[in-house]
Amino acid sequence: MLVPLAMLPISGTRAKVNKNTILKHRRLMAFLALLLLAAAGVCCYIWERNGAYGFNVLWRRGGSYWVDVTPDDPRLSPAMRAALTVPAPKARSGPMSWKEPETGFEVAELPVMVDDHEVDSILLTRIDPAQYRFVVRNAPAGDKGIDEWERAVPQARLIVNGSFFNLKGLPDTPFVSEGTVMGPSNYNARAGAFVAGQNGAGVTDLRDGNWQQALAGASNAMVSYPLLIGDDGQTHVKTDSRWLANRSFIAQDQQGRIVIGTTREAFFSLARLAQFLKESPLDLKVALNLDGGPVACQSVRLPGYNRKHYAMWQSQMEGEQVRLLKWPMSEASWGMAIVLTVEPGSD
Repeated sequence: MLVPLAMLPISGTRAKVNKNTILKHRRLMAFLALLLLAAAGVCCYIWERNGAYGFNVLWRRGGSYWVDVTPDDPRLSPAMRAALTVPAPKARSGPMSWKEPETGFEVAELPVMVDDHEVDSILLTRIDPAQYRFVVRNAPAGDKGIDEWERAVPQARLIVNGSFFNLKGLPDTPFVSEGTVMGPSNYNARAGAFVAGQNGAGVTDLRDGNWQQALAGASNAMVSYPLLIGDDGQTHVKTDSRWLANRSFIAQDQQGRIVIGTTREAFFSLARLAQFLKESPLDLKVALNLDGGPVACQSVRLPGYNRKHYAMWQSQMEGEQVRLLKWPMSEASWGMAIVLTVEPGSD
């Protein structure tokens, strides 16, 4: 039987088209398989290095990165630009007054003044440790910012960031949370600790290095650094690095009350914060720095009084080069792996 010549190319063309389609499909599947393999490798790396904390960093804010800026760059806040002038401006305390929305719990805001202009302010609480309990908490998954902590601890009068944590969101210093000991067992502590228990609460100068004795029997405690003001009444930050950040600190005044402060802005290096606190009207006996930067958030919820602060600033200085910390989701609040809460009652 004779086949019309016009029909011969059709079957050949169809075979070629089918072959090309199969080849393209196989290449696409191979490419997708490589993508999945690469994604699995990245996920394994993040999990091994950062655990759940790493995934929540990406989920909450898309990660973080440093950008190089000049000291007068508009991407820095006005307070940071002022702080980076040479010589660094001298700050003094502005007028302030304490309010007591709840018995034993006072609030205030201390202006930071330079040449009669307010460049920053410190959000303050002053607490009678005989009437309130202090709880150190850890959320290593990094899934709790200040908003989530408010929902998790509805009874808390104060929530503030705590001491330092490692890449997996776990305590990077000796730490006790509701009687559970955490953090490194071998640690060279030469700064200070906040300790709360049946004998009250206070800030301990650890220049003798004996943190084990300081934390023994504590219900809640955390070692932190540096010591801003020691029990000798002197500042203990000797070098001014010109690194700027939102700052938090915990202190004890001469009457034994616990004073906790968070800066609204990022005007202070640690050395200048220590000197400012020493000269302030807060009458501090000892003061200890807590973690700083975008984690330095604060929430106060009292009858007839509410305050919430989201931190966002951190910069480093390398020679004359300023490096500013940024993150893709600029409106996102950071996860707070370690917090201190102040709650009704006492230990």
